[in-house]
Amino acid sequence: MAKHQGQLNNQLNVLRAQKKWSQEDVATKVGVSRQTIISIEANKYNPSLILSFKLAKLFEVDIQDIFSYSELEEK
Repeated sequence: MAKHQGQLNNQLNVLRAQKKWSQEDVATKVGVSRQTIISIEANKYNPSLILSFKLAKLFEVDIQDIFSYSELEEK
């Protein structure tokens, strides 16, 4: 039986660059550490649903405009 494992990808760094905001700027605006933003951008940390909504509101986009999910199948 194949195992399914997913990957959450994001466009956070692209959106941040468009606004010309630093990682620290974004972190302060949503109430997290700069390291959290770094980890999200590097796909090393999946944000909570609440943080995802905060980021979407900050950038004035829908959550799915920031995050996408792809499922990988392992054999």
